[in-house]
Amino acid sequence: MSKIVFILLSVQALLYAGLTDFKTIEKATQAYEAKEYGKSATLLKNLDAKSPQKQYDIGNALYKNKKYDEALEAYEKADGIDEVQRLHNIGNSYFQKKELDKAIEIYEKAIKIKEDKDTKFNLEFAKKQKKKEEEKKKQEEKKDDKKDDKKKDKKDDKKKDDKKQNKNKKNKDQNKKKQEKDKKQKQDKQKKDKQKQDKKKKEGEKDKNDAQKKNKPKDKKGDKSSAKPNEQKKMSKEDKLKEQELKRLMKKMRKGKTPTMMYQMGESKKGKRNEDAKPW
Repeated sequence: MSKIVFILLSVQALLYAGLTDFKTIEKATQAYEAKEYGKSATLLKNLDAKSPQKQYDIGNALYKNKKYDEALEAYEKADGIDEVQRLHNIGNSYFQKKELDKAIEIYEKAIKIKEDKDTKFNLEFAKKQKKKEEEKKKQEEKKDDKKDDKKKDKKDDKKKDDKKQNKNKKNKDQNKKKQEKDKKQKQDKQKKDKQKQDKKKKEGEKDKNDAQKKNKPKDKKGDKSSAKPNEQKKMSKEDKLKEQELKRLMKKMRKGKTPTMMYQMGESKKGKRNEDAKPW
């Protein structure tokens, strides 16, 4: 960048300046050369003289002090100074503020008025700087895009992991419920089987008891013992035969008008008659 040269107030302005102003200008110049730019600008502002040159010098001191916004205000008030030089310095102020589009606009405006080597150099330098910053911006945007893609991928991976975990949890819960259901069904089946077994056992015991009661002989007085059923039947038949035989004999004797002969029943048919027995 071309240097900004500190220019003293014009001779015409100094003609109207008093002794105090001369001393102030001298101090301001010394401060500027000592790189005490803030002090130089303050001293120049205290001058009573009003001229474009004063504003231009104040603008240069502020520019050197890196007060670019205040320098621009001073340069705008310095209308009447060499326009190319004034625009050149305004362009420099915008360049330092990193407002490259504005700086390029001002440099181009100055060159249209007059071809200036320093201004043209600054214009090309500003254009290169702008291109460089645009490329840098693109690279940063690419990096940001990559970061965004990574974040997106990471987010997608997290979603997939969460989905997978939720699915595994769901499957685990379903398996647990199924196991609990199977366990309950098994317990219910075992309970039912046990109930059936107990029921069969009770029914078996009941049948056994009923059978025992049915086959048990009666012990009541007057009842015939069931221990000898065949013998009872046999005795009943024999008694019946004896009764029939007795009736037959009695009937026969009444028809024949013979003395009644009594024989002891129950004696064997082949048994001999008692010798002492009488026929009447």
